[in-house]
Amino acid sequence: MTSTPPSTLQRGDRRIAVVVVIVVVQAIAAAFFIGDAAVDIASEEWGLHILAEVLIAFALLAGVMLGAWQTHRMLEVAHRNEQALKVARGAIAEIMASRFAEWRLTEAETEVALFALKGCETAEIAELRQVAEGTVRAQLTSIYAKAGVSSRHALSSLFLEDLIDAQAAYGSRKPSG
Repeated sequence: MTSTPPSTLQRGDRRIAVVVVIVVVQAIAAAFFIGDAAVDIASEEWGLHILAEVLIAFALLAGVMLGAWQTHRMLEVAHRNEQALKVARGAIAEIMASRFAEWRLTEAETEVALFALKGCETAEIAELRQVAEGTVRAQLTSIYAKAGVSSRHALSSLFLEDLIDAQAAYGSRKPSG
């Protein structure tokens, strides 16, 4: 069994978590320097040391604000990406259901086609469906004939073309500005 790489969303979640940790550490450091500078100022020990602490505190506060803004932006992008992924998943599901109905695939052929489109090999499909590999090969041949293609790659490309066409149509209807 092969391990799958982390998805873009999972990597994005880790990046957000790292930024949040950095912002929290900066906030704690800023609070320390502000408190230390306040104690020094209260004791009227002005000098280069206090000035340095105040500058460091302001730099850390600026970092905290920038980090919080960046975290907010990253969360918005992650949310938009998640929504786009949901739309894409729904679009491909609709396209597949429509094509399968158009081709009049049987229930078994529909299942085999889904496994094939997901990248399963013939032996895997046979094992998952608990049928002979020859049965799966025959069903794939029938699917290809009904779809008017000759291979898995050609079958997959039909759906990719549909998604591209749907995106092009969506893009041309999108309001500008």
